[in-house]
Amino acid sequence: MILLAAALGLAACGESPDVRVTRNKPASQVVMKPRSEPIFYNGRTYQLDFAPKGPNLFDMAVSGMGPKQQKDAVAVATSSLGYYACPTGQKGRLQGNPVYADAKWRMQAKCG
Repeated sequence: MILLAAALGLAACGESPDVRVTRNKPASQVVMKPRSEPIFYNGRTYQLDFAPKGPNLFDMAVSGMGPKQQKDAVAVATSSLGYYACPTGQKGRLQGNPVYADAKWRMQAKCG
């Protein structure tokens, strides 16, 4: 009887669909939509708009800052990207130079 139960158990394993065992975590397939967030920084509230452009790459715009606030705009964009869009432990990194146009600091940033 025990031999019959063991044989049935092994037969059931042979009929299961293909199972792949791996130690690697699957890559994140999260699809993110463009979003807009108010960001409180240095006592003021600014508007951050960002949208995915490619794998881990985002178009970003910070409004409410002047043309001499490039450093602050980069800080707001990269730290906020790390909080809202990057996987845990990753920070936003600027890609290229930011540009001030139409009263907004525009830039691209990447997780990593």
